[in-house]
Amino acid sequence: MKVPTGCMFTHAVRGSGRKITYQNAGVDCAFVGALSSGFCNWRIDFTYADTNNKTYRTSRGATHQECKIDPMRNNSPQRLPRYGKTCAHLYVNSVRRAAQCHHVTK
Repeated sequence: MKVPTGCMFTHAVRGSGRKITYQNAGVDCAFVGALSSGFCNWRIDFTYADTNNKTYRTSRGATHQECKIDPMRNNSPQRLPRYGKTCAHLYVNSVRRAAQCHHVTK
């Protein structure tokens, strides 16, 4: 899954154990990537999966009609019912363009 050259999809997670106190995802562009028209009709979703890779919760972001070079979304704090992973997904025109995951462990 690609984002334009010079851009990175980032996902930050803070917390301890199954408690997530902060979660953010977005696109950072520099050099050639910063010259593009940006991402139009974008949204960022957060998903949560157990250790068997079964997704049990999705926090779907709003679809933004405007074009942005640096789309970003924060998610509210979470208390997860089980260990596994949390992922952020970037969609552009309803097509997943990038994803990044972090394992949630003891």
